[in-house]
Amino acid sequence: LSRCRCIPAMQRELGTLPLAPALRARLAAAGFQTAQELLDTGPCGLSKEIGISREEALEALQVVRQECDGNAARPAGGPGATRKFTALELLEEEQTQGFIITFCSALDNILGGGVQLTKITEICGAPGVGKTQLCMQLAVDVQIPECFGGVAGEAVFIDTEGSFMVDRVVDIAAACVQHCHLIAEAQQEEDHQKALETFSLENILSHIYYFRCRDYTELLAQVYLLPEFLAEHSKVRLVVIDGIAFPFRHDFEDLSLRTRLLNGLAQQLIIIANDHKAAVVLTNQMTTRIGQSQSTLVPALGESWGHAATVRLILHWDNRLEPSKNCEILFVAMRSSLFPGSFLPSLYHKVISLSCSVKCVLYIMSPCSTLRLKSHAVIP
Repeated sequence: LSRCRCIPAMQRELGTLPLAPALRARLAAAGFQTAQELLDTGPCGLSKEIGISREEALEALQVVRQECDGNAARPAGGPGATRKFTALELLEEEQTQGFIITFCSALDNILGGGVQLTKITEICGAPGVGKTQLCMQLAVDVQIPECFGGVAGEAVFIDTEGSFMVDRVVDIAAACVQHCHLIAEAQQEEDHQKALETFSLENILSHIYYFRCRDYTELLAQVYLLPEFLAEHSKVRLVVIDGIAFPFRHDFEDLSLRTRLLNGLAQQLIIIANDHKAAVVLTNQMTTRIGQSQSTLVPALGESWGHAATVRLILHWDNRLEPSKNCEILFVAMRSSLFPGSFLPSLYHKVISLSCSVKCVLYIMSPCSTLRLKSHAVIP
């Protein structure tokens, strides 16, 4: 083996990292030699040390961390050597991944059973349509015991807009616990009774880990620190970023830098979803695209970001009716791939509508029907 293949990842020389030559020259002039020294400095310290902007320093640190985490040198044939898969093995692994139910049967059907683990799902919509409500519902649903059709996991909730309301989570969690008790009483199965001993309101709330990020620097830092947190909390099966666009829509004069940061963020989320068998759910705002004859609402952050998510779910009010009136919510699932056997026959998209009023919307998100949960309880 060559000597460089045995060097620990953090002790790699900066000359071996994929950094711009001008940046490497500045780092060398400032006395930096290894990746560890660079990462220990942090973005603010690095920008002062070598005279670059904080955004450029953060981007450089992201490159170094990704390179060290993803391409750490290992002995050939050792336990960390690259494993090869066949297409059949990948298909079988895909089919064994679980789902997080949403308690909206029509929405679960269009997603092929719910929000799938190891995938990125993006929920887009105008303000007030229910994006945050759905995310809070999922943060509770991911903790449903396996005997009730859940995945018995935990949730990470990253809030960029300050829209997380614990009172709503309490209502949703209390309704979910009551739901499971009704199922247990109806079916009288021993495993149900045993699971309910720990499935309580307090237990649900204590396993939703909340992080507040006020700008894109905090968001990027938190996402890049998530692997360490998830290693300590191995039961986390859901990572929510409520408001992925909000930190990136202001104070960015360099749009190419924003694109690079978003691409790096997307790659990190894909790694998190795959390595930790978790579902990643993002919410995104809508923006107006001006055409030659008319304007349309489209998800924010542009075309390139649109390829980051495996499934894109667009929620909007039909017929431009106010939310306070009886109306329909349209769920549009646009995907690059969905679970084999999905109820979504089209390779592009399908639209379903739910006739409802505000009371019905809350009823769907905060379930109180025994029959509805029983139908979900058989989902693998």
